[in-house]
Amino acid sequence: MGSSQATGSTRITGSGVAMAAATAVLIAAGLVLDYPELLALGLVAGVALLCAAGWMTVTPDVTLIREIHPPSVFQGDGARALVTVTNAARRRSPPILAAETVGEQTVAVALPSLAPGARFQAAYPLPTDRRGVFEVGPLVVGHTDPLRLLHVGRAFPDRSTLRVHPRIHTVDPLPTGGSPDMDGPTSATSPLGGVAFHSLREYVRGDDLRLIHWRSTARTGKMMVRHNVVPNEPRMTVVLDTSAAPYAGDYFEDAVRVAASLAVSGAQHGFPVELWTTGGRRGAAESSRDVAGLLDLLAAVGPADDDPGLAELTRMTPGEDGMVLGVVTGQPPGARLGAVSAVRSRFAMASVVCVGEEHGRPGLPVRGALTVNVRTSDDFAAVWNSWVRR
Repeated sequence: MGSSQATGSTRITGSGVAMAAATAVLIAAGLVLDYPELLALGLVAGVALLCAAGWMTVTPDVTLIREIHPPSVFQGDGARALVTVTNAARRRSPPILAAETVGEQTVAVALPSLAPGARFQAAYPLPTDRRGVFEVGPLVVGHTDPLRLLHVGRAFPDRSTLRVHPRIHTVDPLPTGGSPDMDGPTSATSPLGGVAFHSLREYVRGDDLRLIHWRSTARTGKMMVRHNVVPNEPRMTVVLDTSAAPYAGDYFEDAVRVAASLAVSGAQHGFPVELWTTGGRRGAAESSRDVAGLLDLLAAVGPADDDPGLAELTRMTPGEDGMVLGVVTGQPPGARLGAVSAVRSRFAMASVVCVGEEHGRPGLPVRGALTVNVRTSDDFAAVWNSWVRR
């Protein structure tokens, strides 16, 4: 947040309301009852209100700059805001109590009295106990008169963004089932120049003569060469069910943590990873350097009643052969899980993780897929490795 123009507002406090009521009652009673002492007290109360109003005209003239360090954190890790306050007035500023809005929470920040031109930096922690994308701001600074009858607040409208990523569990990546090719899976779009044989094709000028396949050349009457490519790494697709129906309580957060853990693990083990939500959001990480984008996506997701859920799987088509599927959901009915079986043939391997199981029951069988049924993401981390290593 850079220096910004503030907008101000003045309000009367509860004490001020009581003082104004006392002023009116005492003056009226003094006049009606011809009681000069009551009239004097009422005038004193009125003078106090006028003095408070005069005090409020001397408002602090400050500029503020806010920075968020770091702008993205994992849930529960530390994040803080650093506010630099400069007194731009020619007189000393009074002590200021500022209020910072972070999502739906408010953080109080005390700022001291500053000499003309003086600068002060205040650092304060930001709440990171919940996953999400949070707007930080506006920052409201205010001061009151000595009797706390009136309050002047000035809002600096600039806002910053804090992204709180889901916690990550250390788990193995999705099982790939191995490759049917000795050198690894290949496709027509694989990079040329590798050692893995993909197919035979006609010779074109510039091809290495050592790749000529003489037997096929003799049989077809055309010069045929071996089309060698660099083997593809299995690509992993993690699908998070973002429909509201399968989740009770706070179990959607467990599902987000499971999806994040599988996506990050795949990237860290050298697999390209795609992350899909049934609500239509997509992200990709070609390596571990790209996982921040996936975590940003997961920081922002939430369950929706109008989300199609696992039925959306039937409309998801993998971009290439040999992709591995991992589905993360809550406790959907068996008919919904059947969507995984319907698309199983499109993928080399499929796994399903269901969270929110409160009774220790095994998961519903999903034809052609490894199924894990757990209560929380912590339970998933405890059992996943032993399942995939069998």
